[in-house]
Amino acid sequence: MGRLYTVTFSAVAVSAAQDLFELTPADDKPIRLHGIAVGQISDSGDAQDEQLRWTIIRGHATSGSGGSAATPQPVNSSVDTAAGFTAETNNTTVASAGTGVTLHADAFNVRAGLQYWWPPECRPGASQGNTLLVVRITAPSDALTMDGTLYVEELY
Repeated sequence: MGRLYTVTFSAVAVSAAQDLFELTPADDKPIRLHGIAVGQISDSGDAQDEQLRWTIIRGHATSGSGGSAATPQPVNSSVDTAAGFTAETNNTTVASAGTGVTLHADAFNVRAGLQYWWPPECRPGASQGNTLLVVRITAPSDALTMDGTLYVEELY
């Protein structure tokens, strides 16, 4: 097993389709996803209930924009060092170009949130050879105030 990191965002207004997370692996350090948690705090009533589609895509060559750089945090701070991969969150102009391949497609209820953990043999991953790995959502019907955490393993 490699080193485990989290990439997070908190209290972000989400009103458009976007790449919630965009990861760029470092040279010779493949990455793979362990789990994801996404929730919102602004829509709690039945009338505001909606489903959002989410996908994991690998292979885009052009980074998105409109979001923020995020610093991956080691889960075990006494052993782990700084991550080699880079991360961005909430890119409203999504990653593009290259040959994007969808590795996972699903939907979640915004009131219930999203919590997903991949079994070891099913963890989506990327390496320097297939560039970006993104977690993308469709546009909500109205703005949501969202939080998210992505658990990423970096192999060394």
